Amino acid sequence: MSASSEKRLTLDLKRLAEVKKTKRNDSSPLGPDLLSFFKKNVAKRQTKFGQIADCWSHLIPEFLDQHCCLESFHRGHLTILVDSSSHLYELRQLLLSGLQQQLLLACKSTGLRKISLKPGRWYDPAENGSQKLRFD
Repeated sequence: MSASSEKRLTLDLKRLAEVKKTKRNDSSPLGPDLLSFFKKNVAKRQTKFGQIADCWSHLIPEFLDQHCCLESFHRGHLTILVDSSSHLYELRQLLLSGLQQQLLLACKSTGLRKISLKPGRWYDPAENGSQKLRFD
């Protein structure tokens, strides 16, 4: 092999190495961004929603609590999903008989002002009678 062909081969290899090299962007670590997101969105919401969930589970009878799901809490408005119309009726009667006022007073520090019930399911019923959670 001559010197010029070796030189040309070396240059070709260097060019190929440059082309095949993956370019990595040096970016900042993801951890601090996730931590700030968690503090702003998740932790703030969880403190209010957690207090409401504790009050709900203490004041609502267990047989009704199994058929309810706290769906959302936005601007003082708590939305509850109830899985059947008969349980919805019972829960509505229970809230109208004074339990709603107790909940509003117990959760006053969280900003709870209104409770609304709506029919819906947060699970997919399985054939064996168990409930499989649904994530939409």
